[in-house]
Amino acid sequence: MKNEKVKLFLVDDDAIFLKSLEIEFLHHADFVIETFATGELCMENISHNPDVIILDYHLDGINKVAMNGMQTLDKIKAFNPDISVIMLSSQDKIEVAVNCMHHRAFDYVVKSETAFTRLQKIMTTIFQYKKMEKELNWYMERM
Repeated sequence: MKNEKVKLFLVDDDAIFLKSLEIEFLHHADFVIETFATGELCMENISHNPDVIILDYHLDGINKVAMNGMQTLDKIKAFNPDISVIMLSSQDKIEVAVNCMHHRAFDYVVKSETAFTRLQKIMTTIFQYKKMEKELNWYMERM
């Protein structure tokens, strides 16, 4: 089996934050990265089958009537519930994080100087979890 690169979507309406996140991920790992400024653009390209999507909570900086992060999250999960989505927000509110989890986000990260480190750790957890899930399915099929 060949080792395929992880496909990562970054979705944020803050162009500077989006570019810095892209640069950080490209600098620290070998990803195929696609970036989008809106949830609509993300959904137009969802058929590219990303492994992980890092999604901003608000997404209304460019267009006030654009889909927000929660609406985008729901559409992603309707398209493919197996895509892991990490929500990003400048809001440090527990109710926002809980709401994201209720909508099946894998995790929630507050935008801060430690956000990239947290995102890296969460990505590692996602791939460990997916590996365990594959192994478990392999064993279950043989029982």
